[in-house]
Amino acid sequence: MPPSTTKSLRIAVLADSDTRWKWGALTADRIAPGPSMESGPRGGAQAGLALDGYLLRGRATPTARQLEEVGVRADSLREVTAVEFLRAMAGTSYDIVVLALVGGGVQAMLHGLARVWDGLEKGPGPEKRPGPEKRPVVVTGYVGVVYEKLADGLLLRHGADLVLANSRQDAERFRAVYEGVGADASSVTEVALPFLGGAAYEGEHDPYTVVFAVQPSVPDNRRDRVYLLERLIRHARLHPEREVLLKLRSRPGEHTTHIEELPYQKLIQRLDPPANFRLVYGNMGEVLDRTDLLVTISSTAALESLHRRIPTAVLTDLGIREVLGNHHFVGSGCLASWDQLDAGHRPVPDEEWVARQGVVADGTYAHAFDAARERITKLLASPELPPLTPYYTPVTAPGYLPGILARHHLGPDGTPLPGAPAHDREPGPVRQIVRRAARGAYRHGVQRVAPVIRRMGEL
Repeated sequence: MPPSTTKSLRIAVLADSDTRWKWGALTADRIAPGPSMESGPRGGAQAGLALDGYLLRGRATPTARQLEEVGVRADSLREVTAVEFLRAMAGTSYDIVVLALVGGGVQAMLHGLARVWDGLEKGPGPEKRPGPEKRPVVVTGYVGVVYEKLADGLLLRHGADLVLANSRQDAERFRAVYEGVGADASSVTEVALPFLGGAAYEGEHDPYTVVFAVQPSVPDNRRDRVYLLERLIRHARLHPEREVLLKLRSRPGEHTTHIEELPYQKLIQRLDPPANFRLVYGNMGEVLDRTDLLVTISSTAALESLHRRIPTAVLTDLGIREVLGNHHFVGSGCLASWDQLDAGHRPVPDEEWVARQGVVADGTYAHAFDAARERITKLLASPELPPLTPYYTPVTAPGYLPGILARHHLGPDGTPLPGAPAHDREPGPVRQIVRRAARGAYRHGVQRVAPVIRRMGEL
């Protein structure tokens, strides 16, 4: 029988950055079997749903401020290593596990979990080991637009029960990749981005507001970033009646999904923006509430904006190139340059293109996750689930897989390597201070020292 709505449904989300925590937690909420929700995420506050968050310790582990900005509530939240997470999964019964990680992290956890759940005994008796009687349903996917490393990222995610595709176009591409290598493609499930929502755009605000949504890794050099800042400032000077906002993802010293070596906050210190130009942080949805024109290179924020029918421009100033990701928007009707925007151009999106991207602004978004919920309901009702079987194994990828697993302190068979960092209790205050100091030193090295060394090498 499907799980009752009165029964507490337990979901674990493992994430390695603030953006992936947001995607994972909201996805868990959307795919949980139950009534379709039309008015926003349920989160851990919804009756019958218990959400436990695990933050994978690493370079992009979100800070408390970033977690608060995401605004997703969990019943519990703790920072773990990969081995600690596997140990938790061995001793705790969950219905669903969402892996909101980079591809290599997903692959490592699939092999680790397969090992942890191997040979679960169903019958009673003294030989029955502690932990779950049946393994959970495992779900993974992508945070946003998939514009690079399609085959690599997909094959690293293969083995989960559901590999979520955020659009019809992605679902078709995902299945083609899996079928092309002879892998089972039945896990591919079409959904939509879980954080789409908000009120539809109804007309210009006072003042008219232009928002440039930055990306941590695109573009990746000082010249292009300074160019974008100068054009944004020029737009503010050309239109003093407008409010021009630079929407930033993180504060200096914080990391998101990608490392940001040249933060815009520092680059702008050498410029002289006018009074109608401001830097803003916070939840993207709240910023879009007052936006009249969203400008970006290729950010997923463009899809959030299009979902709300806000005029959206994807810049062509630096070219339309795969390395920038704006090639994904070919055919969207949104491509434009700063010269065109300065002159008053407002792009009009192609409705067919928008529909293929999972941007369902026609009112059907509430049902975008129905297929995933139905599939999960059937899996939960099954008396037992087959073992996790990723495409990559020591046989199919003997020169690739061991290195991926070793980064997470796992051996080729998915078991923890000797000396792997794991323990059964929370770290003491001294260890926590040392970890924060080490993470701060790493980020300082990435943002300050590494760029200097690179520049010296180019002399």
